[in-house]
Amino acid sequence: MTSTPATASLPQPALRGRDFLSSLDLSPEELRAVLDTAHSMKRGEWRGTKPLAGLTLALIFEKASLRTRTTFDVGMYQLGGHAITLTNAEIGLGTRERVNDVARNLERWVDGVMGRVYEQTTLIELARHSAIPVINGLSDALHPVQLLADYQTIEESFPDTRGVKVAFLGDGNNLANSHIEMARLTGTRLVVCTPVGHEPNGRVLMEALRAGADVTLTHDVAEALDGAQVLYTDVWVSMGQEAEAERKKKVFYDAGMQVTPAMLDRIAEDGIFLHCLPAHYGEEVVPEATEHPKSRVFDQAENRLHAQKALLYHVLGGTEPRW
Repeated sequence: MTSTPATASLPQPALRGRDFLSSLDLSPEELRAVLDTAHSMKRGEWRGTKPLAGLTLALIFEKASLRTRTTFDVGMYQLGGHAITLTNAEIGLGTRERVNDVARNLERWVDGVMGRVYEQTTLIELARHSAIPVINGLSDALHPVQLLADYQTIEESFPDTRGVKVAFLGDGNNLANSHIEMARLTGTRLVVCTPVGHEPNGRVLMEALRAGADVTLTHDVAEALDGAQVLYTDVWVSMGQEAEAERKKKVFYDAGMQVTPAMLDRIAEDGIFLHCLPAHYGEEVVPEATEHPKSRVFDQAENRLHAQKALLYHVLGGTEPRW
C-alpha cells in the first residue's frame, strides 16, 4: 500500500516564484529536486495532498495542444488548484492587446502563467512585466517542460543518466535546442543528427560546449544510432512551418531520418525510443516504431502530467492564496 505524506513532510519548493523559460533556469540540483518529486508523484506518494489549494494558473495557447493543455489543467486540479485556459481568440497577444498589458492584468488575478506560444520573446515579455512566475509550455526556441517528462522517462530505464547516449534524429528545432540544454545539466552524451542546413541553434550549442557538455553534431544516421541508449525524434515540420512542408519532407526522408523498427533494432539492446508527439506517421516515424517493444512513447506522454505537477509544486508551492 502506497503511503500518503503529510503536508508538513513535503519537500521545500525549490523554485518558488521563479520563471521557467528554459531548462537552464534550473541548476543541476534544482532539476534533481523536480525529477525526484515527479517520480514520487508517479508512485502515488502525494495522493491526497493539495499543496496548491486556492491557487490559479492561466494557460495561454497560441498553438493547438493535447498533452500540454490536458496535463497542466489536470495537474493543477490534482494539486488542489485551478487552471483557466485562454486562447488567442480571447486575448490576442500583441494584436488585440499588448503583451505587457496582458501580463499586468493577469498578475492581478492569477498566481502563475503557462504559455504555449509562437515566439520565445513573448514569454520573456510576459515574465518581464508580471510579478508572477511564467512557465514555457513551448516556443519557437525551446520546449523545456517536454524535456522534464523526457528525462523522467529516461531515468525509468537508466536511473543514472551520466554518460547515457541520447541520439536526437531530425530537425534542429526547439526540441533539439532543449536537448542540448539538458545534456549540459545532466551529463548525457548527446548526438544531434540532422540533414545539412537543419542544425540546432548555434548559440545554444556553443554555450553548452563551453560549459563542458558532451554534445556532437552529425549528418550520419549510422553514427547517431551506434550504441545509442535513447533514440529520440520529433516532427520534421513544426507548427508555423507549413509553407516549407513538402521541401522539408523530401530532404529529411532522403537523409534517412525516418524511424522504423529496423532502426530501433540497431540501437542498444536495452535502448528506448521516444517521441514527444503528435507523430506524423509516414514522415519522421512509422506506426510500427511507436508500437515496438523499445518504445516508451506513451509512458513519456503520461510523464508530462507527473513532471509538470512536480514543476508546478516547486514553482507555486508555498504561495499564499489570494482569498
